[in-house]
Amino acid sequence: MGRMQTPATNTQLINWDVAGGTAARLVGPGPKLTAGQIGVVVEDLRAKADASVEHVHRITGLEAARDLRDSTVLVVDRGTWARANVQSFQALLAPAIQKLVAAQSGKMSPAAVAVGGGAAGVELGGILAFLSSKVLGQYDPFAGLGEGPSGGRLLIVAPNIVEIERELHVDPADFRLWVCLHEQTHRVQFAAAPWLRGHLQETIAQMTGGLLDAEGGLAERLKSAAQGAMSAIGRGRRDQGTTPEPGSGAPSSTGLLSVLQDPEGQALLSHLTAVMSLLEGHANVVMDAVDASIVPTVKTIRQRFNARGGNRGPVETWIRRFLGLEAKMRQYRDGQRFVDAVVRAIGMDGFNAVWERVENLPTEHEIHHPREWIDRVAGQPAS
Repeated sequence: MGRMQTPATNTQLINWDVAGGTAARLVGPGPKLTAGQIGVVVEDLRAKADASVEHVHRITGLEAARDLRDSTVLVVDRGTWARANVQSFQALLAPAIQKLVAAQSGKMSPAAVAVGGGAAGVELGGILAFLSSKVLGQYDPFAGLGEGPSGGRLLIVAPNIVEIERELHVDPADFRLWVCLHEQTHRVQFAAAPWLRGHLQETIAQMTGGLLDAEGGLAERLKSAAQGAMSAIGRGRRDQGTTPEPGSGAPSSTGLLSVLQDPEGQALLSHLTAVMSLLEGHANVVMDAVDASIVPTVKTIRQRFNARGGNRGPVETWIRRFLGLEAKMRQYRDGQRFVDAVVRAIGMDGFNAVWERVENLPTEHEIHHPREWIDRVAGQPAS
């Protein structure tokens, strides 16, 4: 059966082959391991990923954790992670790109599009190469897009886990289980809320469509985002990002996504920020809910893991700010405070209403005011 051909212009707007090739060339190999050591690490991570599911089920009470057949678990190296994300980006951005191609038909010369697509591919490849050395694991809900109703895939990046456990001098068995608890929680979230994948896909498509529609202005807005990130670095670590006052309703993301300046784009970004805060915060709550009987050195791991962020150099700091990674770290903290507050007030079963329907997702304001989410969704009177 022949492979379906993508329109040439669609492919050239972002040259995906260039993106994958660039990432493969730039990605670092990670810590040195023998073939035998690699095999042991891979098998151990697979075992830890399997073992963590039972703990996620016990902590969350979500029945979706009983039988996770909606997705696959892969232990990968950095290059494989980068290539997998190129595939997902290609599938995820296809609707917005096709829309732009249709709107701009006849206005873009093939040569100009090819040059621009190559440049975009190089930029994307460089970003993924950088991220491939930082990501410990990732649940990708969009892996099956265009391939039927199948679920996503969980990617566990083995060399990065080994590198960090060595850097922090923590117990490898404990650290690997701790990481897998977080990542498997993401897998359970999407299994418990099968509508979430499509909702995020639609939201991201609207956001990217707005970016691509900004013909002539996107480059300047990206430049402005980069300059803003550099300026923030100059203010020092104490002013880490442009976090708005909690509950102000202003999106808290910085970096690349800050180019979404129109009201509709900002509203979408605010919603996406809230959802990501929920997902990341919930996963953090689960990974920290284990006690010493499950992960004996969990307190040491958390303390050392949190402290390592202060050791970044200026170049990495700039890159992280430009990509919005510092905003992502705030999502972990804000989301964890939200989940903790809700669970303390109405229990985990009450919190799990968040997975029932899209209307139950918290707003960004509610992330900072969990009592308002409780009143709206759980119907609990304020004390």
